Amino acid sequence: MTTTETLVAEVDTHLRGVAKSVRRAMLDAIPDGEPVQWLYGPMREYPSRPGKALRPALCLSACRAYGGEPDAALGIAVAIELLHNAFLVHDDIADGSEMRRGRPTLAATHGMPAALNAGDGLAIIAGQVLRRATRSLPADLADAVWHEFDMMALRTLEGQAIELGWQADNVEDLRPDDYLELIMHKTCWYTTIHPLRVGALVGSAGTADLAPLVRFGFHFGAAFQIRDDLLNLVGDEQSYGKEILGDLYEGKRTLPLVHLLSTATGEDLALVRDYLRRNRSERTPEMVTAVRELMDGYGSLTFTTEYAEGILSVAEEYFEQAFADARPGPDLDFLRALVPYVWARWR
Repeated sequence: MTTTETLVAEVDTHLRGVAKSVRRAMLDAIPDGEPVQWLYGPMREYPSRPGKALRPALCLSACRAYGGEPDAALGIAVAIELLHNAFLVHDDIADGSEMRRGRPTLAATHGMPAALNAGDGLAIIAGQVLRRATRSLPADLADAVWHEFDMMALRTLEGQAIELGWQADNVEDLRPDDYLELIMHKTCWYTTIHPLRVGALVGSAGTADLAPLVRFGFHFGAAFQIRDDLLNLVGDEQSYGKEILGDLYEGKRTLPLVHLLSTATGEDLALVRDYLRRNRSERTPEMVTAVRELMDGYGSLTFTTEYAEGILSVAEEYFEQAFADARPGPDLDFLRALVPYVWARWR
């Protein structure tokens, strides 16, 4: 294998290991009594499905890289992943999505009310797991962990609200900076920034400088999200695990769509605007295909790819500054490998 192939294989192996241990802990945390059919059974479905486990992997490696014991942040990592699964359930309801991780969504199989209840349940269990995980910490450190958790949750909700507002108000005058502000709240904070910060916080016993981790986490998380936006347009549904072109059906202001709105002219721009003014139920496959083809014609995918590559380069530049106080070792090596890993996965 080439050096790049070896790196990808090593990162994948590490992520699979984290996913296995975190999945087991998530399922152990969910009650197995009644009502199984309409609550605890549905609550187990998303945690049982294989995911990337990026968030808990970031948290655990950051903790160890800053001097923490091997499993010092395991409970916190599990809580983060449980909340992530709760967010996914609610996202799928809001978006009207049919597929999640290669299988039907909870709303598709159990109905919206039961899915909403299961998502709420996962969020509550996440809080319970975090409470147990912080009991062994000094009081001031436990308070700091909860502060980080609360801030992350609020930032995520703010991002979701911004996106819902753009869609409800049919906002068209957007620029890449607006999109970055959105994903800073909706995606980056809970996908990369929070796991790194809370891991470093626990590993260092509260002494780490967390500010530089925001810079790295934002750029790395933004590149990761933009890659996901592109996969939604060009990926394979079986490997992607979600509905291809789902973002277009929903009218989400992803970076490719933001670029198209700012560059399309004449009848093309009128077509896009007319499309966005419609409800999802009114958007036909033919309409979606027409907008998707305009993205090719106006270079929106090329622009988005180059934009994301630039952001990922900035993340690479910030890495050493962000982890200046971390200890050399396999966990720091794993964190450092994530940028070239995303590069390799991109191509």
